[in-house]
Amino acid sequence: MAEEPRRKIRSYVRREGRMTKAQHSALELLGERYIITPHGEIDLDALFGRRAPRILEIGFGMGEALAAMAKAQPERDYIGIEVHRPGIGSLLLKLAKDAVGNVRVICADAVEVLQQHLADSSLDAVHLFFPDPWPKQRHHKRRIVQTEFVALVRRKLKAGGTFHMATDWEDYARHMLAVMEAAPGYRNAAGAGNFSPRPPQRPLTKFEQRGRRLGHGVWDLLYLRGDDHSSR
Repeated sequence: MAEEPRRKIRSYVRREGRMTKAQHSALELLGERYIITPHGEIDLDALFGRRAPRILEIGFGMGEALAAMAKAQPERDYIGIEVHRPGIGSLLLKLAKDAVGNVRVICADAVEVLQQHLADSSLDAVHLFFPDPWPKQRHHKRRIVQTEFVALVRRKLKAGGTFHMATDWEDYARHMLAVMEAAPGYRNAAGAGNFSPRPPQRPLTKFEQRGRRLGHGVWDLLYLRGDDHSSR
């Protein structure tokens, strides 16, 4: 009897929520400009029409940080991955309002995009800001920061490229730190076992500002990819 295929563990749940008329209109009117549906490996030079540093943000939420960084750094190209369509609509509104042209969006599973559509050593940075912490013990297996995932991210980063994570859940922060400290081929920018101060290029979102006012902590982790001849 053939073995049944193992069910893939997702790090997210599609929660569409309520979409505003403005968000829906943005998807209808601006989707062709900003949203891509990849088939095979993406030619990033052709996609953006130039060669430039490339930054990938996984799970950009409502797009506040991504829109702000892309506007502040027009010399860089940004790719955002998100499965929450209202959030995509919100990002498109921000990009159009400020005439930001250096962003492309993919509505798909981040692991599949990394595996199937982005070349190895093609990214200068990968951002993972405030991913779902899956706080219940039985759901920890759904956390996206796991050994296989960080190895996949490393393959896509250029030598010296940065994997930048941030979370407001201390338990998840310590989980991330443990996974990254054990992962070969990375160097902690803040020194072994340490969290990093928030880099100035990561904007404070409204959500984060509210959390700070309530006394909530935020933990940043920055890791650099070493070359293939170095284990750390």
